[in-house]
Amino acid sequence: MGIKAFFKKAFSDMKESTKAQHEVDKANFAAAKAEAKANFEEAKMSPSQRQAKMQEEREAQIAAANERKAAADARIDAAKKN
Repeated sequence: MGIKAFFKKAFSDMKESTKAQHEVDKANFAAAKAEAKANFEEAKMSPSQRQAKMQEEREAQIAAANERKAAADARIDAAKKN
């Protein structure tokens, strides 16, 4: 492979890498923009709406903890049988 072919391949690889990185950057920017808008909308919520949202989040956390506890209990029972 000659020098010309080497550089042609190298620049082609860089071009493909740049395109792929640009797609990643666009996706990250869109995600950051959406998160900022969500934060802004949440900041505009009334206190009663904010309390209701926080209560929903706490209930979800309690449900997840109960599921983890049930799974751990099942593992304990399985370990005791062996």
